[in-house]
Amino acid sequence: MQAKKRYLLVSVGAGLLFLLYLWALQVGDYHQNQPNHNKLSNILVQEDSPQLQHQHTSPRERRAIRDNIYRNRRCRMETCFDYSRCQSGFKVYIYPAQRGDEISETYQKILSAIEESRFHTADPSKACLFVPSVDTLDRDLLSSQYVQNARTRIQSLPMWNDGKNHLIFNLYSGTWPDYTEDLGFEVGQAMLAKASADVVNFRPNFDISIPLFPKEHPLKGEAVGYVTLSDAPPSRKYLLHGKDWERHKDTRCDRDNQQYSKFDYQELLRNSSFCLVPRGRRLGSFRFLEALQAACIPVILSNGWELPFSEVIDWRKAAVIGDERLLLQVPSITRSVVRDRILALRQQTQFLWDAYFSSVAKIVLTTLEIIQDRVDSHISRNHLLWNLLPGGLYALPQYSTDPSQFPFYYHKLGKSPMQQFTAVIHTVTPLQAQISPVLKLIIAVAKSKFCAQIVVLWNCDKPLPQRNKWPSTSVPLSVVQGHNQMITSRFFPYDAIVTDAVLSLDEDTVLSTNEVDFAFIVWQSFPERIVGYPARSHYWDSSRSRWGYTSKWTNDYSMVLTGAAFYHRYYHYLFTRYVPANLLKTVDRMANCEDILMNFLVSAVTKQPPIKVTQKKQYKETMMAQGSKTSRWADPDHFAQRQTCMNAFSRWLGFMPLVHSQMRLDPVLFRDQVSILRKKYRDIERL
Repeated sequence: MQAKKRYLLVSVGAGLLFLLYLWALQVGDYHQNQPNHNKLSNILVQEDSPQLQHQHTSPRERRAIRDNIYRNRRCRMETCFDYSRCQSGFKVYIYPAQRGDEISETYQKILSAIEESRFHTADPSKACLFVPSVDTLDRDLLSSQYVQNARTRIQSLPMWNDGKNHLIFNLYSGTWPDYTEDLGFEVGQAMLAKASADVVNFRPNFDISIPLFPKEHPLKGEAVGYVTLSDAPPSRKYLLHGKDWERHKDTRCDRDNQQYSKFDYQELLRNSSFCLVPRGRRLGSFRFLEALQAACIPVILSNGWELPFSEVIDWRKAAVIGDERLLLQVPSITRSVVRDRILALRQQTQFLWDAYFSSVAKIVLTTLEIIQDRVDSHISRNHLLWNLLPGGLYALPQYSTDPSQFPFYYHKLGKSPMQQFTAVIHTVTPLQAQISPVLKLIIAVAKSKFCAQIVVLWNCDKPLPQRNKWPSTSVPLSVVQGHNQMITSRFFPYDAIVTDAVLSLDEDTVLSTNEVDFAFIVWQSFPERIVGYPARSHYWDSSRSRWGYTSKWTNDYSMVLTGAAFYHRYYHYLFTRYVPANLLKTVDRMANCEDILMNFLVSAVTKQPPIKVTQKKQYKETMMAQGSKTSRWADPDHFAQRQTCMNAFSRWLGFMPLVHSQMRLDPVLFRDQVSILRKKYRDIERL
């Protein structure tokens, strides 16, 4: 009995001592952490204070920072986005800069990219998405570009509403020594387009992970890849390449840099098959974009990094995702990749670089397109459109969500275009009895066995002629009023066009039925390109530092004019929806250059030249019918305007997309010394 009592007393005493110990821990923890909470509160409330806490934050402090910044961590489009604002379309409004606002060069590039895009609106009542003019890119307290009073400025925005329908861009968050994701303000229900995004804090299908890019990154597409998709060799001199410490060194890295200074970084980069991309001060690194540009397969060594645009890009086709805890296994992993796989990975790096990362504008547009796909989820792009040439920016889902409807996917999907075409004849002068060139053209085109219908686009200021004024044809003939009586309306996506192929014709074009048939046969083999007759070229005028336009007969060409050419009807939709409205207005004002603009657009999409068929060079450019006004080709200002257009269009894209070609396709047996009866397109030789 006494033993039981002693055992009971010992147990009770031990329990009391344990409770006392727990109480002491709680009291000590409270006193130990109370000053830290005050410091955290001071940072959050007095964000402009330059005082820094040069000590490592505890996990509890990190959680407090994260919870304060991401109070709406469960935000999704369904819960934190107001779809009713987007009923009139996906438009983006940028708040006007306030007096005294300091905007960094990089953030100004982002704002400029939005302003120059087709999404921008100056009317906040029509906006679906709002972007602050407050520079939020660099939220490192040590940075000279750190913006003071960011919280106050953002929360005072007229339409802020806890961030709903707002988009915030950020490249750098937190500060030394821990570089947490502290932005110095609460993002609330705003979407965050952030570099070095952590998967723990990343809100899937709401936030967007963007790449970390330097301030030297061009606004538009001037930073070309080091190789093209077709000439990337399967292997290089070096298997693995590490990081360029020299370029971003500081005083703490001098000893390490002594070793790296022995090598030329660019030479190593361009001659390596794989490039290590470890985390930097934050999860992201400049090495990532450098590797993509150099066609060097990135080996990602940054656990927890939400890769850029991972919502739409399949990075398994362009990168090796490693584990930074298993660094020593990287050489064996890269050696196990077969040559064919290396070639495919490197080609995909060049496609992704060119399509989404080669400029600030493309990074911004990709971000906006992803958000638009979320808003219009019923007509959003699938992963195939995002991960195959030419990419999601040129494959507009409003046209179709089916990849087989786009001309550049025919060969990949084993599909062929329709076996017929629609002729669209642009008419600007009234009919003159039976001698009008347009009537002769209609008769010649209608005889083609591939012609499904003829659409006369009436852009004349005179009333539509009566039906009996038009010739009778074996195919349907319809006359439609131009969309807006402007020259760009010839490329409007009219519902009357139901075939894949469009034969675009000017009213004074002179073509035979054989020429039409042969050009259509050629186009069926190249449905993504422009195929036609009249060719022109561009050149660089070094004396004036500008692009020039020439109609001289030379050994090469880079444009096929749409006054007599085949192309896919999708380009009508892309021309109308993708080209900025101010550029279309410029073309309409001059009543010129719409054919050059279409060539720029198609070459930008395909990265290939058009195709000229037959030797015919003079297809019109003569006086119109008797007694009528002269063709616009005879206008002395016409050629000068086209020179100006060349440079305006290249400035819009940020690069020159036109590609020279020396290929001309003629029928087999063309000009051969055989009987004319053996030739299929015999009329072509008589022209």
